[in-house]
Amino acid sequence: MIKAVVFDMDGLLLDTEKLLVKFWVQAANEAGFPMTRENALYMRSLHKSFAVPYLKEQFGENFDYAKIRSRRMKLMNEYLSENPLELKKGANELLGFLRESGITSAVCTATDSERACDYLKKAGIFDYFDSIFSASAVKTGKPAPDVYIYTAKQLGLEPKECIALEDSPNGVKSASSAGFVTVMVPDLTEPDEELLKIAYKCVEQLSEVVDIIKELNTV
Repeated sequence: MIKAVVFDMDGLLLDTEKLLVKFWVQAANEAGFPMTRENALYMRSLHKSFAVPYLKEQFGENFDYAKIRSRRMKLMNEYLSENPLELKKGANELLGFLRESGITSAVCTATDSERACDYLKKAGIFDYFDSIFSASAVKTGKPAPDVYIYTAKQLGLEPKECIALEDSPNGVKSASSAGFVTVMVPDLTEPDEELLKIAYKCVEQLSEVVDIIKELNTV
């Protein structure tokens, strides 16, 4: 029985992953590092403890993660001050169904809680969620399972009673290894064979998750 649906945020609920990728590349390039789109894609939902070693391996020990990330955040803020946040296709349909069905809705994101709440409010969907969980609450974030294990405990549910919705490989690995029923909704890249094996299903848009919930809750 599915009692909760847990959403990733960037690239899953909000069409922001493309911006994060763009501004990671821009910030790193401005600092003199030849970061590519592929490098930035690899870091989607990647916790700092994994991102820093990866970036230093790619670009050398002089890569200043904190400084470049700060610049990336500034570029993002400047963009969002002039442009609206876009919802991913099918978000409103799924959120409306969950509210009508009495199924708990939560967010589990690599983004810090304050910024996550701000984004969700600006997008007009904050009130749909019962809880917002950030990877900052645990020692090791995605792709480690810690943040999803923490989320299940906070919700008072078993992982198997929760669907996790993720768009990135790191997110899918995190949720599935925590025991969640993991559904991938690809954003910037399609799943490879490894992800297809560990994800319960892969769908094109969020509204398709309604049928998955109905199917699981009638078995």
